[in-house]
Amino acid sequence: MTTTTTLNGIDREALSATLDAVRATPALAQVSFTLGSAWLSGCHQRSQTGEMRQNGEAVADRRSRYVLESDEPAALLGTDTAANPAEYVLQALAGCYAVTYATNAALRGIELSSLKLELEVDFDLHGFLGLDDSVRPGAQQIRVNVHAESPNASGEQLQKLTEAVQDHSPIRDTLANPVEVVTTLVR
Repeated sequence: MTTTTTLNGIDREALSATLDAVRATPALAQVSFTLGSAWLSGCHQRSQTGEMRQNGEAVADRRSRYVLESDEPAALLGTDTAANPAEYVLQALAGCYAVTYATNAALRGIELSSLKLELEVDFDLHGFLGLDDSVRPGAQQIRVNVHAESPNASGEQLQKLTEAVQDHSPIRDTLANPVEVVTTLVR
């Protein structure tokens, strides 16, 4: 009989080893990601992912680099050649939710047969355009509808899983709480 340790695409043995390693060496929990970006024209920019660091050291086996572009729809002065930054924010949250759902479900022994997310974000352009200083330029609200199915979990267990995802998603936490952003002009 072959025993698989994978649940929801998560290697549970590797997850357990990661938890044990971070418990034994808490500094391993310190992770940084990097990205370089260049403006192309108008609202269009191109970025490339950089190194990942763990405990201040470059992660040697993370050699892949990914190119990301953003633009705005024509209605927002762009040329509509790529997803806009707001859509990337939603993608970041969706990606983080997927990771957090799969991992937390695996920790709980919950098999996910389906996970679909519907995300929306609202902005009031008065803030961005400087037309009303009382309106923040950032998002007014983000809404996520989750459609999760499992052959071995009740509705109550899926609700508790959803609550755990909200409590442990790094990107949701980043969006829901103030984060210091330091911007420096380098000449």
